[in-house]
Amino acid sequence: MDFKFNNPFQDSGSSFYDWLSANHPDALPGGRLRAEEGGNEGRRSSMVPHGTTVLALKYRDGVIIAGDRMATEGYQVSARRIEKVYKVDEHSAIAIAGAAGPCIELAKLFQTELEHYEKLEGAELSTDGKANKLSQMVKGNLPMAFQGLVVIPIFVGYDLKRNEGRIFKYDITGGRYEEADYFSTGSGGKDARTTMKKLYQPGLNETEAVRTALEALYDAAEEDIGTGGPDLIRGIYPTVKTVTVKGVLDIDENPIRQFVERLMETRKRGS
Repeated sequence: MDFKFNNPFQDSGSSFYDWLSANHPDALPGGRLRAEEGGNEGRRSSMVPHGTTVLALKYRDGVIIAGDRMATEGYQVSARRIEKVYKVDEHSAIAIAGAAGPCIELAKLFQTELEHYEKLEGAELSTDGKANKLSQMVKGNLPMAFQGLVVIPIFVGYDLKRNEGRIFKYDITGGRYEEADYFSTGSGGKDARTTMKKLYQPGLNETEAVRTALEALYDAAEEDIGTGGPDLIRGIYPTVKTVTVKGVLDIDENPIRQFVERLMETRKRGS
């Protein structure tokens, strides 16, 4: 007797996102909000928690990716410990800025998409393939972006074929652009880029690159009310990850705290 396995994903190839879009669009980032609001998301978009400043910069061994921890609703703090930087597979990570809920959903869906592809194909998607897939997913959020629920990610990966770290930025239409050295986005993105422009040099070691990222986030928090600065009382500090040939690793909180304390003392003496 012949048995046939009914594969629910057979019409979507290796893409879990394509299958989800075709069969359960309400499960896409922002899909539940769209259904609940009945097409009137714009009236409440200001009440949705928003993420703020995230950045990435290349260094000698790969890429640093980092973000602050605060989310806001208008002029109020809605969360102080939100995560904006996520590992998506062994050699890539994503940082998110925009409407917090859809942003986090997009990051988790991107993780699932890459896991799904690797299990079906038996191989990791190329760095360019990952960047293109994320572009498709950001483009799929465009109707929600028009309602104020914007999702803007930074994607970084260590390209094993090129033996180098790579940084990709996106616009709300899903346009994908590669950055040569560094990039930041979110409400304090411009301020962070100004700092990185002054401090960045090719070939930074890991310590120098982490310091540059932290100083850029600190300056963004100084200028932008939507970006959370380090909170020594609550013990809240930026999230920082390295992406190298060894994989995606978290920078321990202790060296981050020590650098932030030294930076604040230096700024205090200079004021």
